[in-house]
Amino acid sequence: MLMLALSGMRTRWITFVGSFVALALGAGLIAATGLALAATFDAPERGPERFAAAPVVVRAADHLRVDTPTGTRTKPLDHPGPVGPRTADRLAALGRTVEDRTFPADVTAARTGADTKAARSGADAKQPRTGPDVTAARTGADAGKSRPGQDAEARVGHPWPVAAAAPYRLTSGRAPAAPGEVVVTTRPGGAPLRTGDRVLVRTPAGNAPRTVVGTVAGRGFEDAVFFTDDEAARISPDIDALVVHADATAVRRALGPDSGMDVLTGHDRRRADPDPDRDARALVSVNALLGTAAGITLFVSAAVVASTFSFAVAQRRREFGLLRTAGATPGQIRRTVCAEAVLVGVLASAAGVWLGAGGAPLLVGRMTGAGLAPPWFALGDASWPLHTAFWTGVFVATAGALVSCHRAGRTAPTEALREAAVDSRVMPASRWAAAVLVLLAGLGLPALALAVDPGDLLGRKSYITRPMLLVVGFALLAPVLVRPVGRLLTWLPARLPGATGVLVRENTAAGVRRTAAVAAPVLITVALAATLTGTVATLEEARAAEARTATTADFVVTSGQEGRPMAPAFVERARAVEGAVVSVSRSTAVTVLEEDTALVTSEARAVDPARLAAVSELPVTAGRLSDLDDGAIVVNEEWLTTRVGDRVTVWLGDGRKASLRIAAVLATGTGDNGVYVTRRNAGGAGVDRIDVKVAEGADRRAVAAALQSAGAATGTRVTTRAEWLAATGPGTNDQTRTGLRMILGIALLCTATALANTLVMATSDRVRDLAVLRLAGATAPQVLRLVAAEAVVAVGVGAVLGGVVAAVNLLVVWGALVLLGVMSAVVVPWGTLGLVVAAAALLAAVSAVLPASLALRTRPVELAGARE
Repeated sequence: MLMLALSGMRTRWITFVGSFVALALGAGLIAATGLALAATFDAPERGPERFAAAPVVVRAADHLRVDTPTGTRTKPLDHPGPVGPRTADRLAALGRTVEDRTFPADVTAARTGADTKAARSGADAKQPRTGPDVTAARTGADAGKSRPGQDAEARVGHPWPVAAAAPYRLTSGRAPAAPGEVVVTTRPGGAPLRTGDRVLVRTPAGNAPRTVVGTVAGRGFEDAVFFTDDEAARISPDIDALVVHADATAVRRALGPDSGMDVLTGHDRRRADPDPDRDARALVSVNALLGTAAGITLFVSAAVVASTFSFAVAQRRREFGLLRTAGATPGQIRRTVCAEAVLVGVLASAAGVWLGAGGAPLLVGRMTGAGLAPPWFALGDASWPLHTAFWTGVFVATAGALVSCHRAGRTAPTEALREAAVDSRVMPASRWAAAVLVLLAGLGLPALALAVDPGDLLGRKSYITRPMLLVVGFALLAPVLVRPVGRLLTWLPARLPGATGVLVRENTAAGVRRTAAVAAPVLITVALAATLTGTVATLEEARAAEARTATTADFVVTSGQEGRPMAPAFVERARAVEGAVVSVSRSTAVTVLEEDTALVTSEARAVDPARLAAVSELPVTAGRLSDLDDGAIVVNEEWLTTRVGDRVTVWLGDGRKASLRIAAVLATGTGDNGVYVTRRNAGGAGVDRIDVKVAEGADRRAVAAALQSAGAATGTRVTTRAEWLAATGPGTNDQTRTGLRMILGIALLCTATALANTLVMATSDRVRDLAVLRLAGATAPQVLRLVAAEAVVAVGVGAVLGGVVAAVNLLVVWGALVLLGVMSAVVVPWGTLGLVVAAAALLAAVSAVLPASLALRTRPVELAGARE
């Protein structure tokens, strides 16, 4: 059988070249994505940074710990509390202590009015002025006007004594000794600050000019400004961490077991670094993207290989009939086909592994360059993805040929006598049964989810995996659907003058397997492209519609720096604006224990109930927002308990436990309808958003001017409702779109290979048919136009079937949104679909015309008389 398989591969090398390329490409992509995926399993091991030279660090516990019947559950706290003064005094008795305070301290190079004019005209506009030239630098609101907040460099402030804990070392100048003096970190590419420079520093206490009296080399994890100890305490009274120069055991003994403080030593000191989980969190999206890409690559590769082998077996019916006539048994035919598949699988998988190992560094480089992965992301030394890719390729090739092997073994000896290439029985009962079962699952599971949990259909895993069942079902039914869809697409061309339209229609109907083999990869790609991009765009539009409905304020104010609280000075000035209804809110979190087993954290906003109704229209399904008070909470329908008046036990953002009454229930929506509490239950959160409504009869321009003036002075971003909606609306997440383009690019690459392979095989096998057309009077250009038209129609069939799959999936998403209370239109990515179909049609036409044009170089009489 092996020799027969090798002989068959040599004779029909065109058939197997396409399968080899498709499988090698799939294995290579799986290897490359697998190597990159393996690098996401472990974040880089980083030691302590912020307190690397501190012996012991004491800070408030940053994790909530709750005892349950199944063990202790933990969750990160949104706003850990400060170190209390009594605790600091108690620890000071054990040894020297250093108090750390962390607060925003944004730096802007200060200029006088004359300097500003010079900066506008000269190349030194970006060079900071030093010395007495800036002694008249403006402060307060005027300073903000001269240098808008957007030009400030975001930094964090600390007291100078804690700099030794990193450790920072002076590279120039001296330590700060007076309230107006600071030391700053320097870094390549940052503002060129030097000793003696005058800068404007914006802190929670306001704007003030300060003199840079020293610089320290930055250590990469923060850009810092160091103040005197007394000034840092005035700006930020709370102690965020305490460095203790004493034995850790003595510190723990002094604190006691129930102090609510963490004593950090050794590697645990990293928990006191700024955002210690940033590396692991940065890899979550990379892991999801690569996992999705690998899964789609595997799915598309398996479908393409199965379709290719199925078409190859259909092409060889006469060959297998001759072998049966010569005495070959069905088992020998099956073993021959399986041996060919295994040989192709081994060779192609080995080539794919080699390609993947070389392509993985390129993939990682493109991901980091596009911002899909953090800059430090790099490949590891894992080798298991290469083994996985190899054996996956062999398995896909073998599994893809199994059905074809069975059909090949059933070939009757009489097939050798067939001259016509018309497909008669293309759907056996087993394929009908499989198609019906898969389609029932593809339609039934979403229907069940719509009835039980519509929100589950909006998750990323759901809308990526859900189309697969429908794609497989339609692909299995393709031989049955090809004829009616093909006749529909060729109805008008067949009625036009000339024979081309009629021939295209009849050839499409006669060559069902050929048309189905071309349509299958197009079906997969169109379905994935429309479902993925359409679902993401529809969800973005739904969230935008929710925001438009929920936000009725005329102005939305944010801090200008994500994750930072708003300047208290702006909050005070905004509240004092005449004619403005101001609703101040804070971002926090609320944690509940569900079913005594799992801690679930929900995003929450702390609001003033009296002002909330004036600036928003939330989708209330039960209760009243006006009943929200310090002892109440507003929840959404995702909570286990949603009956108004019931009490729920929650843990607030700072870890405090509270029993709150449900005042109102909101519709679930797309998931952005979170929880609402009052300021008392904000858990130490700072103001990060202000919604402003112009009072009836007030001057809108005057309100806007007052807000803009206050925002310019404090670096706060003031936007109109329309501007805010545009900034947070559809199309703003570039990383999501880049990731989708990467996934669709993989699918398109596999589709292109399958199309080229199938059409080259099919056209090369039709040389006698083309010769007959030439002998019947058709010119070479007419034959080539016919071949191209047939290829384009086959692509059209796949596009129609893929469009049906996408339409079903998008309707499921729309139905889920309606059930969740969101009325939003379905967004169809016509542009993406047009490009995908156009690219597939062009590739199909070229792949069909090239081998046909080569075949037409031979005299038609010779081709017509040729035998296989």
